[in-house]
Amino acid sequence: MSDLLSHPSFVRFWCARVAAVAGTQMLMLTIGWHMYELTASAWDLGLVGLFQFAPALAMTLPAGHTADRHHRARIVALCLSAQAMVALLLVAGTLAHAVSREWLLALSALLGAIRPFQMSAQQALLPSLVPAPLLARATAVTSTGTQAAVIGGPALGGLIFAVNLNAVYIVCTVLFLGAALACLWVRYERQPVPREPVNAQTLLAGVRYVWGHPVLLGAVSLDLFAVLLGGATALLPIFAKEILHVGPEGLGLLRSAPAVGALAAGLVLSHVALERRVGRKLLVSVAVFGLCMVVFGLSTSFWLSLLALAVSGAADMVSVVIRQTLVQLETPDQMRGRVAAVNTLFIGASNQLGEFESGVTAAAFGPVGSVVLGGLGTIGISLAWWRLFRPLAMRDALAGPQRVA
Repeated sequence: MSDLLSHPSFVRFWCARVAAVAGTQMLMLTIGWHMYELTASAWDLGLVGLFQFAPALAMTLPAGHTADRHHRARIVALCLSAQAMVALLLVAGTLAHAVSREWLLALSALLGAIRPFQMSAQQALLPSLVPAPLLARATAVTSTGTQAAVIGGPALGGLIFAVNLNAVYIVCTVLFLGAALACLWVRYERQPVPREPVNAQTLLAGVRYVWGHPVLLGAVSLDLFAVLLGGATALLPIFAKEILHVGPEGLGLLRSAPAVGALAAGLVLSHVALERRVGRKLLVSVAVFGLCMVVFGLSTSFWLSLLALAVSGAADMVSVVIRQTLVQLETPDQMRGRVAAVNTLFIGASNQLGEFESGVTAAAFGPVGSVVLGGLGTIGISLAWWRLFRPLAMRDALAGPQRVA
């Protein structure tokens, strides 16, 4: 840990990530609860995710190209400032009593358009802030801080929401602006890049690179299909209100529970290196995540539900550290922005499109049926990837042969 603290730009980046994630979690928690109070519709909760995913899909390739051509820390700062403006628009709309279903969906779409630029730039930025031997540990420490923010953000957001809705949006604005300022102080060695024309070949370079490397393709697609099926975030307001019978405070705890497990796992991984059989550990962790979703879906006990979500978060943390480190180590720096954009697309699909899938299946089978079927599907994906992506399943160490573009 002391080795990482000796890199001040990494410390600033870490602080910015923590503040930004806390703000994002609070914002999305509040938008979800706000939407459900307005419409009481699982379908509309799913639409919040779809309206984030659609513009994110359109912006993915330009975002990756931008991250490989411009100062990555400044891109992140600009994106965070834009999210602060979204939070201020929600403040203004609430004060004017103008917030509607359409208003929330429109702002969700705006957030979706911003996010690919932020995620592509910040994923590609991390390897430039620490030496390669510290990358896996830096990824674990960054993910641990992120999960700490995921714990504190929704829990605090739920408490503030119970008192005053607009206060949540104001706190989000402050967090986003603080994170943006921290990013402006991030310094890293940036090699000049060739002035390539913006065309289909350069935009699709990241897609071609991922497609040509089975380890990368298996790793990023695993997250897409596993979380697409197994995620239950969009349905938490329904479980909190109608199944577990808890209010906004209970919803905040449910939303934070996966992060509690992830934080515990992250603290371990920041001190204990993943050195052997990383492919098998990745696939097993995804299967455990799916099993936890099955338990959560069937549970009628608030405490058992919290435990299942916490264990799912620990399993997901192991998966995240392995996948993100593999992606960075398998990609040359001049390609990291575009490869990160592809990874961002898969992550966005697994989260936002997964929320839409949850809403659709919940409308058809009920929330319990949706979560249980999704968890079983995630276990099936882990087993399928074991056969479809043998280079990934049999990967022993994180570091492999040096890749060239």
